[in-house]
Amino acid sequence: MQVIIGLENGFEGKSIAWTLDHPGCFAYGNDGSEAIIRVPQALIAYKEWIAAHTTDSWLTDLGDFDVRLAEAFDWYAVGKDFERDPQGMGVNAWFQHDWKPLTRINIQQGLLLLSWSRADLMELITPLTNAQLEQKFAGEKNSISGIIRHIANAEWWLLDRISLAGITRSQLANDTFERLTKNRARVNEIFPTLEGYAEARGVDGEFWSVRKVLRRAAWHEKDHIQHIQRLMTLL
Repeated sequence: MQVIIGLENGFEGKSIAWTLDHPGCFAYGNDGSEAIIRVPQALIAYKEWIAAHTTDSWLTDLGDFDVRLAEAFDWYAVGKDFERDPQGMGVNAWFQHDWKPLTRINIQQGLLLLSWSRADLMELITPLTNAQLEQKFAGEKNSISGIIRHIANAEWWLLDRISLAGITRSQLANDTFERLTKNRARVNEIFPTLEGYAEARGVDGEFWSVRKVLRRAAWHEKDHIQHIQRLMTLL
C-alpha cells in the first residue's frame, strides 16, 4: 500500500507527518525522520479505529507499506505586514495535495471520520463533573472545558478560512456545548455541497482549501481527545 506523506516541520517544536489520503491519520516526531518512521504504527491504529466504528471499513487490507514523502513544509510565523515574525501568526502547512478538490467519497468518508471523533469526545467527557471539567492543571493553558470550547471555536475558524462559516465570530453561541453542536451542524450542512469545489483562498498569509480544512479538522479533534485523555489521568 502506497502511503503519501506531507511533512510539516517546526509545528509547536515538533514535526507532523500527515498521511495525505487519510484524514485524521498523522504521526508526531521530534524531527521529520522520527515522524515518518511512526507513520506505519499510526496507520495501523487508524485502521483499527475505523473498524471499531463501522463494519463497512474502506481501509481493510494495508498490505506492505510503501511510505512516500511527497512534500515538506517548514512552519513559520508572519506579522501584520506578512513579513516573517516569530511573534506573529503561524502559517500552517500547505501541500500540493491540498489543491485537489474533494470527491463525493472523500466527503462521505470525511464526515464519518468527524462523526466518530465527536462520538469519542462525547463518550470521554460526558461522565465528568463540572468541577472536573473546570479543573486547572499545572503547565496547561486550558481546563478540559477550555479545550472543548477550543475545539468548537476551531471548527468555526476553519470554515471561516474558506468563507463558509455562515456566521461571524460574534454570532457564535455563548454556551460551549451549544457552540460545539451548532458548529458541527454547519460542517455537516456545508460539506456535502463542496464536491469538486476547487477554489483556494489566502487568509492571513496562508493558503486554504476545502481539502486542507478537512485535513486539519480531522486531526484537530483527535489530537485534543488525546490531550484530554492525558489530563484525565491527573483528575
